[in-house]
Amino acid sequence: MKKVTMRQITDNALVAAVYVAVTTLTASFSFLNIQFRIAEILVLLCFFRKDFIFGVVIGTFLANLQSPMGFYDVLFGTLASLLSCLAIGFSKHLFIATLYPVIINGLVVGAELHFLLAYPFWLNAGLVALGEFAVVSVLGFSLFAILRRNRRFLEEIKATQNNA
Repeated sequence: MKKVTMRQITDNALVAAVYVAVTTLTASFSFLNIQFRIAEILVLLCFFRKDFIFGVVIGTFLANLQSPMGFYDVLFGTLASLLSCLAIGFSKHLFIATLYPVIINGLVVGAELHFLLAYPFWLNAGLVALGEFAVVSVLGFSLFAILRRNRRFLEEIKATQNNA
């Protein structure tokens, strides 16, 4: 079993804190069917270090405590982030990695909205996926495509994979 370092714990705590802070600051457009959760860009950190899954998932859990959908978003929204982060962590192509949260969050949050608020499933799954695509696949991909070419960035985040 691999030993967890204080650096990994600290890095993940920082990721979780940033996720919660950004979601809180942008709460007016981070929840429900038309959402642009800017903090979701952080899921792409898992592309470079699988252990960032912990920070993102804990951040999602804490941020979702503010959700108007209550317990269900805490449970299912966090589960959607966990599945997205796991898929991203095992991905070898950055753009493909951006599509996992688009699909997973679209379906999971779309289902939440459908079952809890009686919103039309496919319309809302599409709206959530569209917001996720704008944030993660457009903004996040653009940002991390630039950052991954910066050796200093990769050293600072202690990238363990996809750092070539």
